[in-house]
Amino acid sequence: AARYPLRGRLQGGPGRHRVLRTAGLHGHCLQFSPYTGTRLACAAAQHFGIAGAGTLVIVDGLGTPAQGVRTFEWPDGLFACAWCEDHEHQVVTGSGDGSLQLWDTALAPSQPRGPLHVFREHTKEVYSVHWSQARGENLLLSGSWDTTCKVWDPRGHSQSLNTFSGHSALVYSARWSPRAPGVFCSVAGDGLLNVCDVRSGGSIAQSVRAHDYEVLSCDWNKYRDHVLATGSVDKTIRGFDLRAAGAGRSGQLWQLNGHGFGIRQLQFSPHEPNIMASASYDFSTRVWDVDRNQCVECYEAHSEFVVGLDFNLHQPGQLADCSWDETIHIHDLNRGTS
Repeated sequence: AARYPLRGRLQGGPGRHRVLRTAGLHGHCLQFSPYTGTRLACAAAQHFGIAGAGTLVIVDGLGTPAQGVRTFEWPDGLFACAWCEDHEHQVVTGSGDGSLQLWDTALAPSQPRGPLHVFREHTKEVYSVHWSQARGENLLLSGSWDTTCKVWDPRGHSQSLNTFSGHSALVYSARWSPRAPGVFCSVAGDGLLNVCDVRSGGSIAQSVRAHDYEVLSCDWNKYRDHVLATGSVDKTIRGFDLRAAGAGRSGQLWQLNGHGFGIRQLQFSPHEPNIMASASYDFSTRVWDVDRNQCVECYEAHSEFVVGLDFNLHQPGQLADCSWDETIHIHDLNRGTS
């Protein structure tokens, strides 16, 4: 049983705004399973991640009568999570102690609940983990407050394959390209958006001054090659075309304004090239049409920082977010659910 059990169920029928409440756990990151739209992972921590333990929360049968919750404990806060692309029940998490953990979430309650493997190289908090989505790859990417990004082969090696040191401040987010094998982007407190290719060893292929302030999140457009977005503490979201960047040019395509505080997380839709979502320290989650430079949905249901979000690959128009108010919210877009 969880030390801090989840209370209640996702409330409301299909097409409704639904809430899963937690007790004593502050969510930092969540992700729908790539295998089924009714499974969700959330990395959480006690005391906002400042002190105490961490918990990996797995919700199965999301929104169905068979809904259930399983939890897996770690002695330090968990700040990031990612489902494995080659095993439907395995999840990687990143922790405040600088380690990564690989979990088997299908273990029976009677079996030991510790991680299958722990990867230890980062010297500070791991704030981002991402499993490669390119066909034929099986690589894990981590970003840390020690200013580095690391690439791992979690199935064959206990040590990282590459370390990238192109940032001079805390790394907040690192994401694999969905279209170019071996290529990833990262953002950090130095205001830079870096693009790296693992085939280069550990060098930076491209670097863009994305913002004049800390950059907290980044993502690739799933349909438009070379297009990325960044979210910053300056309250703006910016889009870039890497083909137009260089020789003193940033390659900026657009800027989205509307959040009242910094953007902690953003993500392009897996279903529509012009749609993206953002989660902010202003307690809101917004959905944007980047082609129209317009906010098309705004959810203000949380009472604390909103720090994690994810689109449901199997349910077009469905979005989940998590907040420090100890809740996970499920939103169905364009259905009057705000």
